[in-house]
Amino acid sequence: MKRLEGKVAIVTGASRGIGQAIAALFAANGAKVVCAARTMNDGDHMLEGSLSRTVADIRAAGGEATAVAVDISTEAECLKLVDAARAAYGAIDILVNNAALNYYIPTKDYPTGRWMRAFAVNVHGPFILAKAVLPDMIAKGHGAIVNISSGSAIGPGRGPYADQTVRGGVLYGATKAALERFTQGLAQEVSQYGGITVAAVSPSQVVPTPGTVHHKLVSGMDDPKGEPPRMMADAALLLASEPAAKVNGRVTYSQKILMEFGWIQSGRGRGVEVPGSGYSKV
Repeated sequence: MKRLEGKVAIVTGASRGIGQAIAALFAANGAKVVCAARTMNDGDHMLEGSLSRTVADIRAAGGEATAVAVDISTEAECLKLVDAARAAYGAIDILVNNAALNYYIPTKDYPTGRWMRAFAVNVHGPFILAKAVLPDMIAKGHGAIVNISSGSAIGPGRGPYADQTVRGGVLYGATKAALERFTQGLAQEVSQYGGITVAAVSPSQVVPTPGTVHHKLVSGMDDPKGEPPRMMADAALLLASEPAAKVNGRVTYSQKILMEFGWIQSGRGRGVEVPGSGYSKV
């Protein structure tokens, strides 16, 4: 039997990159996947990828998926997504909060509107969506919320600082640190129901995607220092399908968790060769 047979999953940020890989893998494992993002069709965004393409690829492979174009920076749009998912497939079993927004701008120059919007997408959206789907999971007695974090949640530590380069990543790191704290707090709250998982996972290495290539975080889609999107998809599948008793409250890294459960034999990067964030250690 497939790991997610008969499950209904929402995956945000599913038009490209990690979200697209997660949606495809979940569908291949039997889930009915609601793919959410702002970009419905190719050409609607400057970066390659779209919901239409993600859903078409899933259906061509024999999977079940539907697309919902939404902007999760607002409560109304988050609730629209959940309502559309229920209308399409019924009660929600899995939520993957993958959508994220960032602008690489030094804090002294950061436009307040952009700062607020990034927090709305990266932190407020996951809260609103989790709140909206939890009644389904509580009623069923099982479910999984998987939050996609980032190595940027690991701060630079206290000064003095030999490296004084300004890279403009303060906002993104702050939102991902908040998402990890939200993950463990919510995990503790839902533990009373027994079968619900709330977990977070970051890439052990930078994942080459249209977004990371655009921001020059990797040299290209075939950067040998990068980690393929499928590895993050495997980690999300593991967290969404293993019993809550084993993974609830975990803040972890793709290659670390895959090694721990025997899905891969060796790994590299964060969580394996170098320490993770403070939340990953508790």
